[in-house]
Amino acid sequence: MAKQPMLKFVSVDRSMPQKREADTRNKDFQEIYAEFAAQKAEEQASRCSQCGVPYCQSHCPLHNNIPDWLRLTATGRLKEAYEVSQATNTFPEICGRICPQDRLCEGNCVIEQSGHGTVTIGAVEKYITDTAWEEGWVKPFTPATERSESIGIIGAGPGGLAAADRLRRAGFQVTVYDRYDRAGGLLTYGIPGFKLEKDVVMRRNGQLTDSGIKLELNTNVGEDISFDALREKHDAVIIATGVYKTRDLDAPNNKLTGIVRALDYLTISNKENFGDSVPEFEDGTLNAKGKKVVVIGGGDTAMDCVRTAIRQGATSVKCMYRRDRANMPGSQREVQNAEEEGVVFEWLTAPAGFVSDTNVTDLTALGEHAGHVKGVVVRQMRLGVPDATGRRSPEEIEGSDYIEEADLVIKALGFEPEDLPTLWDQPDLPVTRWGTVKAEFTTGKTAMDGVYAVGDIVRGASLVVWAIRDGRDCADAIIAEMSKKSAVAAE
Repeated sequence: MAKQPMLKFVSVDRSMPQKREADTRNKDFQEIYAEFAAQKAEEQASRCSQCGVPYCQSHCPLHNNIPDWLRLTATGRLKEAYEVSQATNTFPEICGRICPQDRLCEGNCVIEQSGHGTVTIGAVEKYITDTAWEEGWVKPFTPATERSESIGIIGAGPGGLAAADRLRRAGFQVTVYDRYDRAGGLLTYGIPGFKLEKDVVMRRNGQLTDSGIKLELNTNVGEDISFDALREKHDAVIIATGVYKTRDLDAPNNKLTGIVRALDYLTISNKENFGDSVPEFEDGTLNAKGKKVVVIGGGDTAMDCVRTAIRQGATSVKCMYRRDRANMPGSQREVQNAEEEGVVFEWLTAPAGFVSDTNVTDLTALGEHAGHVKGVVVRQMRLGVPDATGRRSPEEIEGSDYIEEADLVIKALGFEPEDLPTLWDQPDLPVTRWGTVKAEFTTGKTAMDGVYAVGDIVRGASLVVWAIRDGRDCADAIIAEMSKKSAVAAE
């Protein structure tokens, strides 16, 4: 009788790839987790219970066939595991690194609920695809048939590139426009290298361009080319710009120098790590070296900022969040990593204003005087009754203010959509009251003929995996629509 390759969660404990020591990893931007060895990956994959209703799969936005590729990995059929993984996920090597598995697939693992510890799905997914690249299984693709229809995509982030991949495989002529000098969007310039090393993104970008996808970089729609011109040039246009407008603070002195936006800070850091010449980094404007840093916010972007500041050589890094640890939106795993690396979290605190170098101690003189930030006026908070989302609302504690010294303050308060109808001179582009583009669920189709929208510009700030899902769904809708038109024209 053949030996049972699965269901080993009772005899085999959960194990993650080895994490580099904090006092070593906090000095560079390399990924903090080592790679699984083949034997370890097979062992961990064999813990899967192969349950009849795979909650890991149903709670994955892409509905990845997780039990199938875990079983294939456990039995040494790694190339097949990659093919199954790639069938539903355009970028499995990226999702394996940055998806919040603790909230999605792993967080809903059946054996986790039974107390045995979840299967390390993300680490196995990363191992499968990294091995596929090393073995040469990932190659540029050639469509079986070329089609004449042309699709223009605005935004080279995960949603736009996922749509481009799907459309190009179907034979469409695809051009992706992006304002930056490298494709990838937040994968390239938002997420730090210690979570996602940039050669991983550049390698995938190369595969897409080698497959015939055209990239028009350093191209800002509305300035370098009009939206109307794109519509005239292409048979369909997909808006995949993401959301880049940073929410701001309504607090005294919030315009002092030294108070910066999270995305500006992370973009400059990533450019510097690419080896680019970056004046804002070199002159210290967006460089934490030798500074007392305060980051305001509790999401994953805030975690990226605090951990970047540590690596740049800040003398101290503190994170202010108005709720407690249990109610923060960011990954708990990221909080733990940050704490290990030397970040101090100030829970239940919010900024009430900022102090400049012209007046460090006088809380009564927080006018709009010029100067460089030297401190944050911190107001302590408590949690009150739940709001509409079910989370307890933070309430200010009067008389609790104190000053936290800071040379650099980074605002990581979330993102909002840019005003696309105005920027692109498109008053007919339908948007919601939040400024996101109105589009059909699953297809991404808007009220404008031949115009689609996907990812964060539709959902608001969300996860990379949801952008990939939207991009693939939208591409499938366009393929179906164009194929229908072709069939009608041929009759």
